[in-house]
Amino acid sequence: MKTLRILALVLALGMAGLAHAADGDTLLKDSGCMSCHAKAEKVVGPAFLSIADKYRGDKDAVATLVQSIQNGSKGKWGRMPMPPHASISQDDLKTLARHVLAMKP
Repeated sequence: MKTLRILALVLALGMAGLAHAADGDTLLKDSGCMSCHAKAEKVVGPAFLSIADKYRGDKDAVATLVQSIQNGSKGKWGRMPMPPHASISQDDLKTLARHVLAMKP
């Protein structure tokens, strides 16, 4: 019985992590992206829709955005640099990138 409870707890924790990783909107809020970005208008950084438009059709867009989010970037959208977000997991970085790229007006 104790083994079943432990197994249930492990599965629940694993599923909670998967649910979090699958929710792009939650990741945008929890990672601080919304402090500098908004969906449709420029704040400090470009609008997510502008990012999606810029990279639409680019087969390497997810990898490019993952690198920019993780390592920061400079000069892609003007003088204001984007700080690195090295503490975000690779899975969450990919989820964020895909979520932004999938945005439509």
